Amino acid sequence: MKRTFSLASLTALMVLAASFVAWGADGEEIALPTGTQLVVKLTNTLSNKGSEEGDPWAGKVEEPIFAGGVEVIPPESTVRGHVTFLNPAGRAKGRGEMRLVAETVSTPEHGTFTIVARLQDLDNNKGSKLKDDEGTIEGPGKSAKNAAKEAGIGAAVGAGGGALIDGGKGALFGMAIGAIGGLAHSVAKKHQGVLLPPGTEFTFVLNQTFLSKRITPPVRSSSSSE
Repeated sequence: MKRTFSLASLTALMVLAASFVAWGADGEEIALPTGTQLVVKLTNTLSNKGSEEGDPWAGKVEEPIFAGGVEVIPPESTVRGHVTFLNPAGRAKGRGEMRLVAETVSTPEHGTFTIVARLQDLDNNKGSKLKDDEGTIEGPGKSAKNAAKEAGIGAAVGAGGGALIDGGKGALFGMAIGAIGGLAHSVAKKHQGVLLPPGTEFTFVLNQTFLSKRITPPVRSSSSSE
């Protein structure tokens, strides 16, 4: 019996020690392993056309984060940040670009904590992708398929017009002129900008070596405040 009690006590002490390691003695700070990944799903829309520098964004944590064997950031916690840079899409060159920063994570039980994080990856079905290590998101650019289609249509129209004027040679000449015209029209079009709809998945890497400090107290429910 004494041995059973001793093992149970040791287990309890280990769990308690892990909790202290994860949260700190005062519950005001949270210790996280270096390189911890934060997977977030966007809940609002961001785009080159509809967003401005400084605009806020929000998302929900997809995967729980553990520290010392304790779940410190559960799923559905809220991550907030803002847009830090926007570069509109150009015509001959220049895809739309965007950078954003994650600033806080709010947990249901422990309140809101500051975070310092770097965008490592994103999963987006609109063609936007991560451009560099600075977290720049780049739009998909022009559609090569549409460019080829427009060149083909131009060639066909030019060939038809040339044939009416000068037979076979005119058809070949008109085809070349039409294809060039179709490609020129494609070049004149703008690149596509960044579009990040709700559900876009971001993967951030937390840059803190060990702690994230709480900046606001947890929201109290009406029943607990009475």
